[in-house]
Amino acid sequence: MKFFCIGDQDTVTGFRFAGIEGVIVAGADQARQALQAAVDQADAGVIIIPDPLAVELQSEINAIRFSRPSPAIVEIPGPKGLSPGRPTLIDMVRDAVGVRL
Repeated sequence: MKFFCIGDQDTVTGFRFAGIEGVIVAGADQARQALQAAVDQADAGVIIIPDPLAVELQSEINAIRFSRPSPAIVEIPGPKGLSPGRPTLIDMVRDAVGVRL
């Protein structure tokens, strides 16, 4: 199982230092193509995408999440933090579990 990162230069470079492959994209169209290429890899286990790109690809991400058991797609904050109105991880856990942490 492999991890894969799709994002801006700083994000992808940071993950490469941790040994995670990735592709630098300049916009939603390139990100869409990179996402499909990553999903098509048989050994892709986790795909990491910064929040600003994930917002633009939300319908594609949801389609993958609801139709396949893997890869897992993880949305992380972008270089400028979370996009306005997006829930934090703790908010999502709280909503899913129903317990305030």
